[in-house]
Amino acid sequence: MTVLLDIDQLRTFIAIAETGSFTKAADVVHKTQSAVSMQMKRLEERVGKPIFARDGRSSRLTDEGERLLDYARRIVKLNMEAVASLASAELSGRVRLGVPDDYADRYLPEIMARFSATHPNVELTVVCDPSTDLIDRIDTGDLDLAIITDCEMINRETEIIRREQLLWIGSTRHSVHLEDPVPLALGRQSCNWRQEAISMLQAVGRPFRILYTSSNSTAVSAAVLSGLAISVLPESGLRPGMRVLGPSDGFPALAPCRIGLLRNRHEASALADALANHIVQGLDNISEAAIAAE
Repeated sequence: MTVLLDIDQLRTFIAIAETGSFTKAADVVHKTQSAVSMQMKRLEERVGKPIFARDGRSSRLTDEGERLLDYARRIVKLNMEAVASLASAELSGRVRLGVPDDYADRYLPEIMARFSATHPNVELTVVCDPSTDLIDRIDTGDLDLAIITDCEMINRETEIIRREQLLWIGSTRHSVHLEDPVPLALGRQSCNWRQEAISMLQAVGRPFRILYTSSNSTAVSAAVLSGLAISVLPESGLRPGMRVLGPSDGFPALAPCRIGLLRNRHEASALADALANHIVQGLDNISEAAIAAE
């Protein structure tokens, strides 16, 4: 007799695999812990093999569980695609997008204009937070989609949608980059760009001091434009009045950053898929030449 796998059980199974905990997964799929445990008992009965092994307080996958996980993700994804393809062309409702404020000014106008034109009955809610916070909000189901940076630093399945060079930035009207030690305006301590900047300056023996710390890109840019400090920004963060600093100025080349799209796979919808398509298309329309010309 052919065994049919239950989509809802597979969604819960994926949540447990990604969070490492039945308790955390219960929050993600909006079920009680006992309901989650019962679902996994039924799933193991369906496949006829144990898929979890206890590891202290965490739950790790058995070899059979690891094999099932790959199939589960593909089955759930295909189910979502099928539902989206059959959805009404006239979409309505609400979709929630998270984006770091580093990119909000540059990316959102294009994305919002295109999306509003094709889906006028949809309410778009936008949250501006650092990437690490957006990842947490995706995990807890507070967001449908999130544009995040430094994707290689997180353990998530992320769709890379753009790559940009990370640059040292100063003011065109000031010479603060000549100061010793050089004053810096950077993100909070968990910011990967901050860590990259400090690491590179230390590697070349360039003295520095942290003058301003903020997770808000507007505040960091204000410190740069006023001639108070040097910072690091991606190419799309360049603004009139800023100059790019390089090795000839005593600032070593920085690694490029990757920008990715993170989806809430537990509550995917046709709206989220439609917005994701506009995000990818919108970022494709932002050419490197246009950025350099600013």
